[in-house]
Amino acid sequence: MTYADYIALAVFVLLWTGYTFTVDGRIFGNRLSLSRLMMENRRRWIMNSLKRDLKMIDTQIIAGLQAGTAFFASTTIFALGGCFALLGATDQAQAIFQDLPYVFHGGRTAFELKVGGLTCLFGYSFFKFGWAYRLFNYCSIIIGGIPMMSDLNQDIEEAQRRAERAVRLNIDAAKHFNAGLRAIFLSIGYLGWFISPYVFTALTVFVIFVLIRRQYFSEAREALMETLPG
Repeated sequence: MTYADYIALAVFVLLWTGYTFTVDGRIFGNRLSLSRLMMENRRRWIMNSLKRDLKMIDTQIIAGLQAGTAFFASTTIFALGGCFALLGATDQAQAIFQDLPYVFHGGRTAFELKVGGLTCLFGYSFFKFGWAYRLFNYCSIIIGGIPMMSDLNQDIEEAQRRAERAVRLNIDAAKHFNAGLRAIFLSIGYLGWFISPYVFTALTVFVIFVLIRRQYFSEAREALMETLPG
């Protein structure tokens, strides 16, 4: 491990932390992020469920969200297994890297530390996806407890409070899902560390640039902005 490795790792952590703190807020001239806009649309969806008796639409949406979350959770399990297999084949992996040009060789200990960091990344993703799946499950139960339209007028305030609880659970689940997905995206930049700390930094900056563009300057964001009141 050289000073360049420590600097690259610090840049990685700082960019990840900075992006996490800004993605749910406003930057670039008070622009709303895509995630922030989706929070408003999640609220619209669940509040709209107060106007219909049949909740089949809502349960199907929740089932789709859970299926996507379960898919990524399973993917991270396979990735974790690959990391542990790589630790058991360190000598073979190093032999491959030594035959490649322009690859920085830091020794066996440095290689194992890098693999350990990659394992932590995928472990973090798995816990985020697992908790998001559980929260989506809780959200579906809360939605099932929203009163029917025939009972709505009896206590409309209580019905709105139940819907608001479902909104908060759904948004919280989405935040954890996005955090797990973000870690997977950043693992692509982390892989550059096996080549050199400079490639590590360059790939991390590139991944953050792509994520920022999607959040604040993508066509998907523009489409959601057109439906935003005011």
